[in-house]
Amino acid sequence: MRWTKGRVAAAVAAVIGILALAILIGAAWYLQPQPLLPQAGAALASTPTVAFSDEVGWLAYKPVDASPTTGLIFYPGGKVPPAAYAPAAQAIAARGYATFVVKMPFNLAILGIDRALDVQRAHPEITTWVIGGHSLGGAMAGQFLSAHPGAAAGLFLWAAYSSGDLSSQPIPAASIYGTLDTGVGNYKSPANVAKLPKDLAFTAIDGGNHEQMGYYTGQPNDPPATISRDDQQRQAIEATLALLAKVRK
Repeated sequence: MRWTKGRVAAAVAAVIGILALAILIGAAWYLQPQPLLPQAGAALASTPTVAFSDEVGWLAYKPVDASPTTGLIFYPGGKVPPAAYAPAAQAIAARGYATFVVKMPFNLAILGIDRALDVQRAHPEITTWVIGGHSLGGAMAGQFLSAHPGAAAGLFLWAAYSSGDLSSQPIPAASIYGTLDTGVGNYKSPANVAKLPKDLAFTAIDGGNHEQMGYYTGQPNDPPATISRDDQQRQAIEATLALLAKVRK
């Protein structure tokens, strides 16, 4: 068959169309949020001790019978809706801390690194902040702090390592992860640890994995945990509360 300019152009256009379609399908798959578990939806509510509100940019949890001046900002993991961390936020607020789970564009914290500033501006009554998050969210919380030194009095990493260098910041940090998480080598690598503040506490949750740091499912390449999700959550929350107690005023 003789290839004319018209046929070549048509063939090229067809190939480009196929590639564009493949890219769109791939992007749609990648941006598909991780499925939530029922506990996530159940925690999108107030309790006798915690007031819940679904704000434009975050989920807010505040203790009912207190006016806290210490608050926590949580950045969700990649592709994970903020509601996956609602049970943890509710539990932390029940212990006396204002707690905010930030909503991210396309559920990717890398697209909303500075959104903690919006939370802080909206809540001037909070004078002491702790920031952190799960997985990509934790990495971007570290990046936020490296760009805004002094914006928080503490950092927590749930199955994460910091993307920014915080080694010179005089704040406490907590690295919390499950021992079965395939990313443990990254969380504990000398290079990544060197980027964290000197006041650093590790909490290794024996038998925990990656996705049990939230109430969602479908985490790729995640080994099954050998402890319950509730147990892993309890240990992660307690370690985070220990960090909050260090900075509480």
